[in-house]
Amino acid sequence: MRYFVETYGCTMNFGEGRSLAEDMASLGYLPADSAEEADIVVLNTCTVVETTEKRMLSRISELKRLGKRVVVTGCMAQVQPRRIEIRLPDSPVVGFGDYPRFRDIVSDRYGRAGDPVRLDVGTDAILPIAQGCLGNCSYCITKFARGDLRSYPSEDLLKRFDAFLAGGAREILLTAQDTASYGRDMGADLPSLIRSMLQRDGDFRIRLGMTNPDSLARVREGILEAMDDERMYRFVHIPVQSGSDSVLRGMRRRYTVGSFLELVDDLRAGCPDISIATDLICGFPGETDEDHAKSVDLIRRLRADTVNITRFSARPGTDAASMEQVHGRISAERSAELTKVKNETELDVNSAMVGRTYRALATERGKDGTIVRTGNYRPVVVRDDIPLGTFLDVTVTENRPTYLLGKNA
Repeated sequence: MRYFVETYGCTMNFGEGRSLAEDMASLGYLPADSAEEADIVVLNTCTVVETTEKRMLSRISELKRLGKRVVVTGCMAQVQPRRIEIRLPDSPVVGFGDYPRFRDIVSDRYGRAGDPVRLDVGTDAILPIAQGCLGNCSYCITKFARGDLRSYPSEDLLKRFDAFLAGGAREILLTAQDTASYGRDMGADLPSLIRSMLQRDGDFRIRLGMTNPDSLARVREGILEAMDDERMYRFVHIPVQSGSDSVLRGMRRRYTVGSFLELVDDLRAGCPDISIATDLICGFPGETDEDHAKSVDLIRRLRADTVNITRFSARPGTDAASMEQVHGRISAERSAELTKVKNETELDVNSAMVGRTYRALATERGKDGTIVRTGNYRPVVVRDDIPLGTFLDVTVTENRPTYLLGKNA
């Protein structure tokens, strides 16, 4: 009997998907290379935007048509279980609260397949450090799914961290809905957790997951101190979401554009080559042409290494869903303009790296070679077959808007 975990959405979901795979292996199921080759498919869902929700429902129908045994997990299983149950009435729908019982649920429905199967850790690992967040954004359905902040005990996280290193992991991604808020529900903090991880021996890299600006501002000094260690990627993902303070108020984001830019200035002053990634939502309810122009201007001022642009999608049950919506045509036009400006800006930012040599880690296969990550997490495509987990010196030869090209130095 073979299984396949098919995961969508955020890094957190992918990390939990790997844990679900371990649970399946503990029941004696063997991993398959695809859902089509599997007897049981664990569909680990996302529902952050409407297009993703529709994709989930379409995939459920496909798996049903293929006659697969299905277990549905993830955010959609948590907040929209009925939409799944009417399509898969005989399949388990497992929300986050039932993850500790996942093995029992699967074995009760589909049985055990044999003795436990050992899975390789691989050269990369994902470590969820908390559930939920301290925010209350008006547009976010993930808050309904994940709830308030619940940080995992540091001793448990360090045990998993050590196990990843012992298993051969060279890149470990720390993830949560807001990693910078880690520990605030239990008198701990993120810099202390990272310092404990950096006390371990070995040549590895730690990447910090998404951090809300107001949360990161509280721990910025400790994070910058951690980045003095080359094993910590000099990278932060700080979603600003809009260049307009009035839109941020409607979103219930707890910072201003000015305080966001001050935070970025502090980070760059403390770590000059830090890589900044951010997110922008265009077409939020009530967004005016002036608000949009401020977001365009912010991209040019910020000069981030990566800007992720998403068109607003009203999610059921959120306050933003009942607000006056921006017409889809206008939202699409604004998205196109933001994308054009961000591509121009990122191409220019990346040009500063051409001709320079960096120590990098081979992290994944690309269609044209191997993707390696520099110390500040910039992706460089090297047209060689490099074993994953290998450290190498790479010289950047060309720049593109979203990545760079290089050669083994």
